[in-house]
Amino acid sequence: MVASPRRNARWFAPSPAGPRFALVTPMVKSSSSLPGVVMLLLSACGMETESDGPPSAETGGSAGSVPVATGGSASWGGGGAAGAAGSGGSAGAAGSAGAAGSGGAAGSEGTGGTLSTGGQPATGGATGSGGSAGTGGSPGADCPRVEVHVAAGATLNVRPTPSTSQAAVGTLDDGDIVDVLSEVQGEVVNGNATWYKIKAPSVTGYVSANYATCTIKKPPTVTTPDGYYLPLECKKSAKIAQGNNGSFSHQGKSYYAYDFSIPLNTPMVAMADGVVKYLYDKTGPGDACYNGGPSSCFPYANYVVLKHGDGKLTTYKHLNKVKVTLGQVVKRGTVIGLSGSTGYSTGPHAHVMRMDDCGQYSCQSIPLKFADVGGDHVPDTGQTVTSGNCP
Repeated sequence: MVASPRRNARWFAPSPAGPRFALVTPMVKSSSSLPGVVMLLLSACGMETESDGPPSAETGGSAGSVPVATGGSASWGGGGAAGAAGSGGSAGAAGSAGAAGSGGAAGSEGTGGTLSTGGQPATGGATGSGGSAGTGGSPGADCPRVEVHVAAGATLNVRPTPSTSQAAVGTLDDGDIVDVLSEVQGEVVNGNATWYKIKAPSVTGYVSANYATCTIKKPPTVTTPDGYYLPLECKKSAKIAQGNNGSFSHQGKSYYAYDFSIPLNTPMVAMADGVVKYLYDKTGPGDACYNGGPSSCFPYANYVVLKHGDGKLTTYKHLNKVKVTLGQVVKRGTVIGLSGSTGYSTGPHAHVMRMDDCGQYSCQSIPLKFADVGGDHVPDTGQTVTSGNCP
């Protein structure tokens, strides 16, 4: 055990002409150690600028009666920097102070002086709070786009943030393929916190990864039609059973619709190039609404809806059989289904109309003129027309 030279030092201020000295009476912590008196006589040369009185401890609590050199080695007699058990000095493992001065072995218990002489124990750095949540990176080469997967007839909401807390800013349909701007983390939806920031022709926002999967497929490209043609195969003739503003059922949403009186299973063809946007094909033989029925059968008509290059939709309804698949690109004149009497219907016929794209399969009808019908291109109820929808 070694003594603490600073605790019982008494300082004397000699005359200006004489030397300065301190009488140090060591304080021995062990009764077995031999007491002793160490007299340190310092020359006044070169030390006139020092203040009278004892030196203050270094910031951080270096102990002992003398300064301690950087790195922990003692510059001259006195205690070494405190070890882990010592009360002063930099906190550290015992013995880290390096070679000790004459005050005793480095790191030995008590060599740093009494508790009152050292700095306060280091408390450690403040606990880090962690970085802010990342907003996601740029899309990788394996996820340049996503494809939407929702139930037939349903739509996927596009949100302004990766959360369901705010109203949707738009919708996407089943089978839509849109560009990915980034992948982010947001609200957990069915156990999945991943969202995609997407950009579509009509909307930019966020969609949940529960309903969109990465794809390298590109969205289909459809040119703006140069006109719409009758939904019948080339040279096929039919009678208009009900035209625009028909008194039976062509009001409201269906104001601009046409009903063609044709036999069961007559091929129905695309009126212009397009992409299959919606379809329903669940009503079949034996179902209550398969051979037509009252207004309660309205939701059960088999149908196909195409989206065209001008952003508009065309619908083909009451089909007996659907011949296309969602997302399929079709050319004008392609057979999309066979006529029938499914849903709200009084007999075999085909119901067609052109619509705005409202984000669902049934939207407001808009005027539809047929390029292969003479005059004003708008056939009237009872008029017979012949298709010019030829290759």
